Amino acid sequence: HEAPATVLNSLMEITAAGGALGIPGLYVTGDPGGIDEAARRGSLSLSLGTGWAKSLSFTTGQCPVMKYNRQLMMAILYDKVQIAKAVNARAIPLEDAPRGYAEFDAGAATKYVLNPNGYVKA
Repeated sequence: HEAPATVLNSLMEITAAGGALGIPGLYVTGDPGGIDEAARRGSLSLSLGTGWAKSLSFTTGQCPVMKYNRQLMMAILYDKVQIAKAVNARAIPLEDAPRGYAEFDAGAATKYVLNPNGYVKA
């Protein structure tokens, strides 16, 4: 079942006293489809006491996309990074979109790229 705080609580357990956690990513303020009322409000069951006892520092926020945009674009263009391979991307035809969404929602570690005209290589 869904347990979004598990990773953060585990990180607090393994981080050395006085250490720091950088938490980029997507932790939403609310999720109407959440598994319970707390999840629907965007509340996580964090073991804040662990962080407090170990004097951990926390930095949160979304990834600064624009800061890295040009460097990443150039790395992709000059074939220094194979981004599709790195994120496990797979091009699928438009008619397979419902299946792709269902697999992604079920936890598939795949990024699906809709390819309605067949322009993207499979």
